[in-house]
Amino acid sequence: MIRTKSFCFSIFLVILMAASLNSAAQKLRIAVAANAQGVIKKLQADFKKRTGIETEAIIGASGKLTAQIMNGAPFEVFLSADAAFPEKLFKEGFGLAKPKIYALGSLIICGSAKGDFKNWPAMLKSEDVKKIAIANPKTAPYGRAASESLQFYKLDAKVKNKLVFGESISQINTYLQTGVVNIGFTTESFLYENVDKSELKWARVDESSYSKIEQAVILLSQAKKSGNSNAQKFYDYLSSAAAKRIISGNGYHLPK
Repeated sequence: MIRTKSFCFSIFLVILMAASLNSAAQKLRIAVAANAQGVIKKLQADFKKRTGIETEAIIGASGKLTAQIMNGAPFEVFLSADAAFPEKLFKEGFGLAKPKIYALGSLIICGSAKGDFKNWPAMLKSEDVKKIAIANPKTAPYGRAASESLQFYKLDAKVKNKLVFGESISQINTYLQTGVVNIGFTTESFLYENVDKSELKWARVDESSYSKIEQAVILLSQAKKSGNSNAQKFYDYLSSAAAKRIISGNGYHLPK
């Protein structure tokens, strides 16, 4: 009888260890707004160092990622560039808990154009500026913020014909780096990415000219369906002191 109990206990331990190893080996799929493609790499590396858990980041415009999630994309965590899209997902039953704000974004105007970037509203009206890059306001929160700022300064009608739209902030950054445009609206975190920005100048856009960019994370229902407990671990990790140091050190403010 004792041997039988001992054998059963050993089997239980083997099953428990196998389940633990399977959980660790299960790669976590994280949908990430394009503005955070630089900082997510650093967060992934730190998270793996601390937990050994592999993660895969899928980058895109927040609106498009939201649509993909609602159409069954197998993402388990979603880092949006705003709070509206995660709140929509939660209301529609795609989230396990209400979204939480993990970072506050900062909008900048950036480029190689000649002129005083501190007085960028005047620059945009000049004939020297032919094209102005802006992310699609319908799907990219930073594009929406840029659109709001143009309206605030009563520039929307004056520069309408100069606007060049990108699907996401990632595309806007590519436009700026490759010289497709010589000025555009992007996120301050772009300045911390590992790219050559030696010829680029920039200035922060006054925060009073656009709605606060509250970037939210949501733990998706897919995590429960897939049985991936690592999703909860990464979700909790974003609130840790280590994650906050990385976030605040890469062009973002922290929520109070």
